[in-house]
Amino acid sequence: MTSVILTDGGMGQELVRRSKSEPTPLWSARVLIEEPDLVRDLHAEFIRAGARVITVNTYSATPERLAREGAEDLFKPLQKRGIELARQARDEAGDAAIAGCLSPLFGSYAPALTISFEDTLDIYRRIVAEQTDGVDLFLCETMASAEEARAAVTAASESGKPVWVSWTLADHGTPRLRSGETIAAAANALDGLPVAARLLNCCRPEAIAAALPELVTLGGPVGAYANGFSSVEALKHGGTVDVLHARHDLDPQAYADQAIGWVDAGAGIVGGCCEVGPAHIAALRDKLTRAGHQISGVS
Repeated sequence: MTSVILTDGGMGQELVRRSKSEPTPLWSARVLIEEPDLVRDLHAEFIRAGARVITVNTYSATPERLAREGAEDLFKPLQKRGIELARQARDEAGDAAIAGCLSPLFGSYAPALTISFEDTLDIYRRIVAEQTDGVDLFLCETMASAEEARAAVTAASESGKPVWVSWTLADHGTPRLRSGETIAAAANALDGLPVAARLLNCCRPEAIAAALPELVTLGGPVGAYANGFSSVEALKHGGTVDVLHARHDLDPQAYADQAIGWVDAGAGIVGGCCEVGPAHIAALRDKLTRAGHQISGVS
């Protein structure tokens, strides 16, 4: 019997679907203030579906994105609210670890949009400072380049909390980060930093399946959580997620079939990203259980 950590699915797309308002470039950050019940209830649904790790809903609440929308003064309130709602959901729905969120500073899938390493590190340190006291671990997710991940992991590691790093891959071709760098190069950039797990996320399930053998050979705990987009090409810097569309061949059972393949390949952490909702996580939980795996939390 293999022990598998089951994480939540994607918050942003599901919140856009449930919200009364049109999506904005800040994606899901706005609902933290305007519709907080949606956020808390969705966290709780993921926990009830079997997730043992949930991530705070602050993916789009980075200083750069907020400043771009003239809302930089909301940085601290949004960070605080995101943690409060995750903790409320855990109190209501059951035990789960809460992961702090270190997301791409300039938007997903945009490795060319960069500032200096030191400036990037300083911003990630600001986010870590706001989240440290309220989370159990840090998830540096959707990292599109080795340098971006190195800055995020450096800041997160200074908290003393466990750190997971998750790279996003090009959806087609030989496994590469969206920057074009190899997985090995991205891992080497983190030498000397305390990484508790390496993951792949927010790309096609097929891209994850192709890349997992290479990730496994690096050693240590590995994991994956894919998105359900048909393509991400239409999303531009500062754009809104309503330009993206979900695949029609990744219903909960089909997604669970993909994810169980990752477990068979050596992944010990699985969950979902954009377009993967509570029903997908519940189907994955059931499939893991039927296969004889034990759903576990973060030790």
